[in-house]
Amino acid sequence: MKKFYYDIVVIGGGPAGMAAALAARKGGATKILICERGGRLGGILEQCIHNGFGLSYFKEELTGPEYAQRFINQVLVSEIDVKTDTMVIDLADRGLVVATNSYDGLFTVEAKAVILAMGCRERTREALSIPGDRPSGVMTAGTAQRYINMEGYLPGNEIVILGSGDIGLIMARRLTLEGANVRCVLEVMPYSTGLIRNKVQCLDDFNIPLYLNHTVTHIHGRKRVRGISVIEVAGPQRKPIFGTEKYIPCDTLLLSVGLIPENELSKKAGVLLDPVTKGAIVDEKRMTSLEWIFSCGNVLHVHDLVDNVSQEAETAGRSAAEYIAGKYATRSVPIKLTPGENIGYIVPQLICSDEATCKTIDLYIRVKNPDEDVDIVARGENGKILVQSYKDIVEPGSVLSLSIPNQPSCSRQPRTVTILSRRRESKTCKRKE
Repeated sequence: MKKFYYDIVVIGGGPAGMAAALAARKGGATKILICERGGRLGGILEQCIHNGFGLSYFKEELTGPEYAQRFINQVLVSEIDVKTDTMVIDLADRGLVVATNSYDGLFTVEAKAVILAMGCRERTREALSIPGDRPSGVMTAGTAQRYINMEGYLPGNEIVILGSGDIGLIMARRLTLEGANVRCVLEVMPYSTGLIRNKVQCLDDFNIPLYLNHTVTHIHGRKRVRGISVIEVAGPQRKPIFGTEKYIPCDTLLLSVGLIPENELSKKAGVLLDPVTKGAIVDEKRMTSLEWIFSCGNVLHVHDLVDNVSQEAETAGRSAAEYIAGKYATRSVPIKLTPGENIGYIVPQLICSDEATCKTIDLYIRVKNPDEDVDIVARGENGKILVQSYKDIVEPGSVLSLSIPNQPSCSRQPRTVTILSRRRESKTCKRKE
């Protein structure tokens, strides 16, 4: 069995993996390997031919392949090694990566640090347990996107999309442009779960109806989907309202019902996972509960923008380089970040750097429910407000950012900072139209 030696192994060659590897190289790591299970670098961006990428990172609008190519070009001229068509199957021991491909066979890599950047996967029909027949024509929105954009196949003619996630909204527009009839988009929640701009540009601009508080109760068809039964739901438990069930004829049902971070390797290695994000619990430098493993991108938490993925991955890459150089300083007692009112999750979950080495901490925050005229507040144990930021509107589909000051590490007791979304009582702050 072949054995290789590297400073850092990056698992995943998408935008997160490439950005992390490049940042680690700039940070002083000399031997870096990217393992990518696909045939080439780029990850899911290769099939995202729509524009809207790169507005904050590159300060210009790019398509998914164009955005990925910017990083691919940098990797190719760097001294970073790449193994494509390579599946990492285990993190067997501290720094020992087990992988396989057709060229090397089964091989191991001994690394000083590992960066997890495996991305995420879509929820399938099996995850939802939708009753009914098992015909062809039921697939995830991402699968349909690949069929159209990379394989050149139209998955159907009469389409219903379940779920208003960003991929589903984008596919509603894409299918319409290709000549299919998108009958409607169904969403079980009382609000769209995708970005507001995608809802406007992909549904409203094409007169595609969005039915909130609706879900699929049955799939009909033996060989091919011929229709679905849908029902209206209500309340926090989203219970069906009997008498509202109706039948919608269609030949294709696309599922855009959420993404799950791809953390099977993380579980094998013993990395502690957050029950809400389904990704690793990390500190502000993206170190996991195992000090030699770092995590970034959609394997850590599902992002709304790839620009944020790249920025977060650079943090993980720099931190991994610091770690192997012995420059990773931590405080004796970490600060725990806890979600408060209307906050779904916070990343990172811990602050481990001393305030002398890290003055401010950048947080990613996702709210539970949409709201208007709110302050995003960071509050210490004593109730003191550390920082607050006004938002005219917050949506679960959009990740918020908040910079908070790092707290002194003089106390021996565990410290916590609570983040909450609090509606303003003053009537002077109105939502911007």
